[in-house]
Amino acid sequence: MAKILDGKKLALEIQQRLKSEIDQGLIKAGRAPGLAVIRVGNDPASGVYVSNKTRACEKIGVKSFSIQLDEKSSTEEIISKITDLNDDLRIDGILVQLPLPSHINSSKILKSILPTKDADGLHAYNLGSLLKGEPGPRSCTPAGIMALLASSNIELDGTRAVVVGRSILVGKPMGLMLQAANSTVTVAHSHTKDLSKLTNEADVLVVAAGKPQMIGKEHVSENTVVIDVGIHRIPQEKALVNGSLYSLCGDVRTEEVFSKARAITPVPGGVGPMTVSMLLVNTVFRWQDHCGLPFTLADLLP
Repeated sequence: MAKILDGKKLALEIQQRLKSEIDQGLIKAGRAPGLAVIRVGNDPASGVYVSNKTRACEKIGVKSFSIQLDEKSSTEEIISKITDLNDDLRIDGILVQLPLPSHINSSKILKSILPTKDADGLHAYNLGSLLKGEPGPRSCTPAGIMALLASSNIELDGTRAVVVGRSILVGKPMGLMLQAANSTVTVAHSHTKDLSKLTNEADVLVVAAGKPQMIGKEHVSENTVVIDVGIHRIPQEKALVNGSLYSLCGDVRTEEVFSKARAITPVPGGVGPMTVSMLLVNTVFRWQDHCGLPFTLADLLP
């Protein structure tokens, strides 16, 4: 029976640690850390994510700056706002809530953020630092997964890891982080043939395909560590449950896999809370750097 990798519990522990670091550094810094979150349009899911991040900031003492822009805003208008935030000495981290409306050039938007204020770890400079093994902000979701594996004493050295999904948000940086931990990594994707044969070879299986319940027992061998990155709202098959017409699921059919896996992340409560916590880690890391404070978070940034 699989061990549950409780991301919610670890996220709370990390946030308590960050709160302590902020409390200790406030006098020397002269100000609290600042995180600016830019939301473009009124996508409901994005609104929930932004609210979660704002609440997490409040809990640990990070000053949150929420910027709401019209859905019809141009790429240039958003870049202009980011330029102002780049120059704002109160701001240590800038995050643009993705996805952006289709008419906006997301690549240009991310490039316009100063690498030293890149709270999401997605600037090309910071991705290059990850590739070279140099310190810097890390992509939040894969960094959160690495922290969760470490806290659960899951040894990666010499293991075989398979990552399903090759996005710049999760799949590609996840592969680099696992390689840096001396795991032999294969990245699978929508064109991969005979996926189940490949995934059955994995000691660690990270699923970030964005497809509800695509991975089942036929994809997992005994004692595999399964990390489910996906989160999806699907219609309830029966009547209203808990007042909702929808239920949440991941990319993995957890009920099937649970008896075979060595460990597994739940949905919700697994990877999601860790992503938010690593956003805060990146912000506090930049605050320490900007204010000349000792850097104390190296163990949380792979």
